Amino acid sequence: MSAHIHAFRAALFAASAVGSLGLASVAFAQDAAAPQDAAPQAAPADDVAEIVVTGIRGSLQSATNAKKNAVAFGDSIFAEDIGKLPATNLAETLNRMPGVRLNRDITGEGTQVAIRGLGPSFSKVLLNGSQIAVASDGGTTGGGGGNREVDLDFFPSELFTRLDLAKSASAHTIEGGIAGTVNLQNARPFDKPGTHVTVVAQGQYSDTNDKVGPRGAIVASHTTDTFGILLGVAGVKTKTRVDGFETIGWTDGNLGVGDPGGNNFAYASVVPRNTGHGLVAGQPVDVVATSGLTRDQLSRAIIPRLGRNSLTEGDRSRISALASMEWRPSDTLHFAIDGIWAKSTRDYTKVNMNWQVRNSGPGSTPQSTGGMIPIDLTVDENNVVTSGTFANSSFFLESSIFKQTTHFWNVSPSMTWEPTDKLKIVANLNMSKSRFFREQPTWAFQTTPQSGVDVYYDNSNGYYPQITTNIDLNSPQAGWQWYRQNVQNVRRRTETQGAHLDLTYGDDFLNVKLGAAYDRAKRVVRAYDNSSAYQATVCGATCAGLTGSITNAQVPQYLMPFPVSNFGHLANGPVGYTAFVVPDFQKIIDATNYAQFRDNAPEARGAVTGGATGDVDEKVWGAYFEVNGRTTLLGRDLDVNAGMRYARTRQNVLGPSQVGNTIVDIEANSTYENFLPALNVTWSAADNVKLRFSASRTMTRPEAGQILPGLTFSDPSALEASAGNPNLKPYTSNNYDLGGEFYTGGIGYVGLAAFQKDINGFTLTQVSQASFGSLNIPFDNLQSTQQNALRDRAARTGVAIENLPVNVNRPINLQSLRLRGLEATWVQPLDFLVKGIGFSVNGTYIKQSSNSVDAQGNKLVATGVPKWSYNLQGFYETDALSVSLNYVWNDKTITSGYNQNGISNAYLGSDSRGQLDLSAGYQLPFMNKAMRLTLDVLNITNEPIRSIFAYDNAPYSIYYPGRQVLAGIRANF
Repeated sequence: MSAHIHAFRAALFAASAVGSLGLASVAFAQDAAAPQDAAPQAAPADDVAEIVVTGIRGSLQSATNAKKNAVAFGDSIFAEDIGKLPATNLAETLNRMPGVRLNRDITGEGTQVAIRGLGPSFSKVLLNGSQIAVASDGGTTGGGGGNREVDLDFFPSELFTRLDLAKSASAHTIEGGIAGTVNLQNARPFDKPGTHVTVVAQGQYSDTNDKVGPRGAIVASHTTDTFGILLGVAGVKTKTRVDGFETIGWTDGNLGVGDPGGNNFAYASVVPRNTGHGLVAGQPVDVVATSGLTRDQLSRAIIPRLGRNSLTEGDRSRISALASMEWRPSDTLHFAIDGIWAKSTRDYTKVNMNWQVRNSGPGSTPQSTGGMIPIDLTVDENNVVTSGTFANSSFFLESSIFKQTTHFWNVSPSMTWEPTDKLKIVANLNMSKSRFFREQPTWAFQTTPQSGVDVYYDNSNGYYPQITTNIDLNSPQAGWQWYRQNVQNVRRRTETQGAHLDLTYGDDFLNVKLGAAYDRAKRVVRAYDNSSAYQATVCGATCAGLTGSITNAQVPQYLMPFPVSNFGHLANGPVGYTAFVVPDFQKIIDATNYAQFRDNAPEARGAVTGGATGDVDEKVWGAYFEVNGRTTLLGRDLDVNAGMRYARTRQNVLGPSQVGNTIVDIEANSTYENFLPALNVTWSAADNVKLRFSASRTMTRPEAGQILPGLTFSDPSALEASAGNPNLKPYTSNNYDLGGEFYTGGIGYVGLAAFQKDINGFTLTQVSQASFGSLNIPFDNLQSTQQNALRDRAARTGVAIENLPVNVNRPINLQSLRLRGLEATWVQPLDFLVKGIGFSVNGTYIKQSSNSVDAQGNKLVATGVPKWSYNLQGFYETDALSVSLNYVWNDKTITSGYNQNGISNAYLGSDSRGQLDLSAGYQLPFMNKAMRLTLDVLNITNEPIRSIFAYDNAPYSIYYPGRQVLAGIRANF
């Protein structure tokens, strides 16, 4: 049997000789999570004869053949040769599959995958059949690495040959993925027997900054009759620049007693100094009259809370190495060991010029503005402000360094032994470790309060709010003074270990599988903060510039004009101000002894990345049995896969929490069991028709960051707190899939699948209000910025600090959530029109429903679920030329629940987005056709990444990642 399997694998790659992509809605007789030796059975001889031995078609044919001989629902992508998986990383490659949506970094690069609407933490990611965890951050400046998601941009596509996505479960699949299980299979030497060297060299150009960075890989392999070794290394270094617009939400202003809404700022009640516009300083002011609106309209009129133009610049580099060895002393015994090491560094600066709406108003601190005065406002039917003047405004520059490093390594030895024709034993071990460190200091400078600053606001186009002003934001002499400084670091560490044993007894017509597994995953997140001590040294205890090492009078010496001259050049219209001062980072660091404060920062409760801190240690013992058989129904083949998986989880969590005046570690332990049945049935209704059905129960453990005990209070405005819930239960899902395919010949087929997921215990974050005093957080333990914010709110509202309301975000288990969806796929050559052309299209529709509601009556929903998504691919290829054009589109989604910024019907959502990419290659006719020119153009239409605050004309963020062009050469010797 082993010899036949190895021969099929060799034929599979030989048949897929030149192109770049193979995708099909694959159903797996041996699940996608199985080791590489569990390859699909060979297709019938007449099907093999139809394989078109070229690149795109060859890899499509590989996936189609695997599909025709499989049982469970899923998708697969094959590289037709080592180093030829498409796209820049594995997340981008998986994005070609139906039902898969990417979480994208602000640079436009895909980082994490969401399957059938559920978020990345609901997907189980495996490497060669074993679980992994990466202590990364979820993106350029994000904080998404503390949970169960895996950042797939960490893995270069050049070192992998196959990606499998199982959408319906089999009993032998490692539990943990309600949405699905992704298995990444790295290249191995016997994938392509003999001696081979593959070299990929490209230049990667971005039109955001007109810079070119290197990208390349080299993979070498050698096999004898029994032994093989493969070594590979891949690296990339890019110059990054992203122009954009950001907020921390939209909000309305406080008008006094009985005023509804979020009230994250207060309008002036008395005319501040230097206001102008014919208003007399010190006199009472009727802001309803000056605004031109009714009182009700003004009380609900929303504007961006810290609306800001933002510039992110810097370098990113990644280097990955792969070593794989195989030893096959006989046809019945196979040993393999795979090792992957990777290092990723990001060194960015990010500068934001904030229109200081949040917390603007009268107060007792040096940062207090006295409150804005709205003049001649217009609003739409949703009370979104579309234009107006805001007198006595203020700006503050927020400038941060993001310097981070991630290391990862994984080793996974395995053995396959077939002592008899009917018995097969597979054993594998795995161990991985990853560590992450981010240094993130921030320096902030404010315009002098009550200095006559006007903001002229225009949101009439409804896409990008234009904020302009009467002062030169790009002048160091514009009256800048200290606002705050932060010294904040975060460390993460992940470890996994696993041991799996699988026994199969029987033949292709009837076999029984038994297995046992042990898996352990540990996550440690620690935060460090020395902001208070540093701020007192730099600018004085009150940031008034009186006693610090850099006084307010000296601030202009440490500011510089804007570093780029064409900010917003990729936007499709005006972006407001296009230049503002930035700090001389190194000069400030040298003048303030910053490194000492960074290196001696004490541990803190809340991480600068926004996530909870603490430890999560999970040990899982699993066992399963599974029956695979073939019988007949109405004279046609009926394939059945049925089994039960048992998993026992022991969970230990440890998190810092405030008890009185002391921070203590709170520990919580839990143990739970899950029985997870699975049934997959495929019936060959005709020679070219397959009908499929699947029913299963799956589970996903709660997100690691949500089960940590304690409360974090990292919001600078002291309005938001996050509480953990160690009592969260794992969620389970009863899943049903029904579908089938009609095969039109060769690579062609039409497929349709319907699915339903009934999820119990689904976890969402619920927002409730609590008084600051009830949070048991001593005022003296807060950051100075938070202390000032609380003082300001108390002064504006007349409410004592301990009675001020704070929004507390706490995860809860819902009773139920239902997802229903349809997936359709059509792959078709069009040789009857023009030889060599064809297309592959797929689309997904998802509808969700829940009976759970929050305190305001809003239905709670699963976030990140697009109602519609589709993927279009057209291709053309000859013996020398291949061209593929791909378009991926996802509908808008809700990304965070209701009651944002205290406004009951306000949610955060992502805009719908489509991305068009081109991939092309040309085989040079000399050197035995060993050289191939490659060209990839990403985001051809320059689509931005945009999110909204409840309404389409209230953007939460807009980023312009721009177009990227990768051009180079691929050589295979």
